[in-house]
Amino acid sequence: MTTIIKRYVETDTGHRVPNHKSKCKHLHGHRYRFEAEIEGDIVTESGVSEEGMLMDFSDISRVLTTYVHDIIDHAFVLYEGDEEAKKACAAMGDGHRTVIVPFIPTAENLAKWAFEQVQPHIQTAYGNRLQLVAMHCRETPKSMATWRP
Repeated sequence: MTTIIKRYVETDTGHRVPNHKSKCKHLHGHRYRFEAEIEGDIVTESGVSEEGMLMDFSDISRVLTTYVHDIIDHAFVLYEGDEEAKKACAAMGDGHRTVIVPFIPTAENLAKWAFEQVQPHIQTAYGNRLQLVAMHCRETPKSMATWRP
């Protein structure tokens, strides 16, 4: 088995951790970086575009862009039970992008969410047993969470 990591798709996303003991309880944002870690066998079929690869990096970028970036970039991700934050974002009008999720939007939970968004779209066409094995969510340059099933 070989492993590849596609680094990265970036989003500018707001959130809050409503029960946090410190400043993260306030509405704020981050430049998140999501990285997909994929494992499988190298394609050996002669003459195909992916020969010698697990999966084309540009295909991984397309999946990350479509199913992570385009959903949460320039949006606030809010926990469905966070009534105060939902009310504040609703007051900004129809043009404000809010994504409601069933979990506290920590880096750990966003890594799991992104994994679940991307996993169904990591497909093999050549029997090389591809699988998404981890999703990394970098919240700051010094802080990153990883989710593995």
